[in-house]
Amino acid sequence: MQQASTVADNRLRPQQAVKLLAKAIGALIAILSLALLAPFVLAVFHGEKDQWTYLTLSIIGLVLGLVLYSQKTGDAKLRARQVFLLTTLCWVCASLFATLPFIFAQPYLDFTNAWFEAMSAITTTGATVIVGLDTLPKSVLLWRGMLQWLGGIGIIVMAMAILPFLQVGGMRLFQAESSDMSGKFLPRSSLMVMAIGKVYLLLTALVIALYVIGGMNVFDAFVHGMTTIGTAGFSNYDASFGHFADNAFLVVVGTLFMVAGALPFVLYIRALKQDYEPLVKDTQVRAFLIFLTLAIVAIALIQIAKGREAGDAFLHTAFNVVSVVTTTGYATEDYGQWGSWSLMLFFYLMFVGGCTGSTAGGMKIFRFQLSQLLLRRQFSQLIHPNLVQVQTYQERRVNDSLLGSMVAFCFTYFLLVAAIALGLSLFDLDFLTAISGAASAVSNVGPALGDIIGPSGNFLPLPDGAKFLLIFAMLAGRLEIMTVLILFHRHYWRH
Repeated sequence: MQQASTVADNRLRPQQAVKLLAKAIGALIAILSLALLAPFVLAVFHGEKDQWTYLTLSIIGLVLGLVLYSQKTGDAKLRARQVFLLTTLCWVCASLFATLPFIFAQPYLDFTNAWFEAMSAITTTGATVIVGLDTLPKSVLLWRGMLQWLGGIGIIVMAMAILPFLQVGGMRLFQAESSDMSGKFLPRSSLMVMAIGKVYLLLTALVIALYVIGGMNVFDAFVHGMTTIGTAGFSNYDASFGHFADNAFLVVVGTLFMVAGALPFVLYIRALKQDYEPLVKDTQVRAFLIFLTLAIVAIALIQIAKGREAGDAFLHTAFNVVSVVTTTGYATEDYGQWGSWSLMLFFYLMFVGGCTGSTAGGMKIFRFQLSQLLLRRQFSQLIHPNLVQVQTYQERRVNDSLLGSMVAFCFTYFLLVAAIALGLSLFDLDFLTAISGAASAVSNVGPALGDIIGPSGNFLPLPDGAKFLLIFAMLAGRLEIMTVLILFHRHYWRH
């Protein structure tokens, strides 16, 4: 009886859980409210008519955030069960708050389009419903870029500090790495966040400086710097990075820093501690770079065979392949017009993604590596039925439970893409638009394929129902799917 009483006492009461959730969401809203001061200052500087809208929304959001944050929670702490809900609610609430400037300031979007734009920004997807970016006020362009930059750092923190302990889709493999980093390099989690922020700021400043050196004006360099390192893809121009396509230096810089944003940030932190070896020898990084190289060479050779000049072919193929694989979503040209074979390859590339612990979306390279381990083991067992094998990944043992988690994730990933595509087809969208739109949203790539939502298209023409489906797909894909879908399981809410 005494043991049962102790368990009951340790269980988090609903009121405590709600207060803890409110406190975390309040802090997030307060941060976004303070971020709104930047477009306000820029709007005042340029004399934009909506300047006071940003200040008003900032004040309202800050008051609301502080009220929520002031909840008294004592020593109560969230359990893993509540963290699933908290993670999802944080992204939903952040995206809903981020819609307000799109509604009450230019471009004065309706709620559906504003939420789509905000969710695309905060999840670093990069799909847009705004037409006429070239003529929009600079304050709006800055807000879009800042949302993607903040979303990027939020994703890194989530990938390094939360998902490994929720054991989603094989992420338990990186639990030791997170603990290792917290204990050996960074004694407290707050220091880990500070270290991530330091690396993120350093890389952002570096790419901005190089963009300016390459000929971008300071504002374009600032916004594109944020959306490059965040592998996010929003641009200040309808032509995306194609606006700078004639500047080879800028294209190369963009390519390199999209790759940088897709590498594990824990390795950068270790590099700052003068531990450079993991950055060079990391299995996931090496596989990622080899895969990128093979994909670039394959598509570039096709372009050369069709008569394109070799240097130009490799320059733009590298940029667009890296953009899709890292789920950035920039485009220097409409690669959907490169031929059927290239089109099919780009569709496959949408699923890959970058490395775990980076800003990139997609399935992540490590899951393909684990799939290779599993396939190799199956072949070995068919040839040698009595063979006992111990599978390892980066010197860590890979057990059947972890492999099962990874397989379940991959199955659910493709099932969700198929379900979203089927839902989109209900709105009379053609097959290419539906399937590529679903894959792009779940993988957080941004542009899809086809004439409507391809690299030279826009998501504005889609029906509202289709946009809501894609909003859900972007959220689920960004949060590794299981984090969101578990909330729909009846047993989750039983206790």
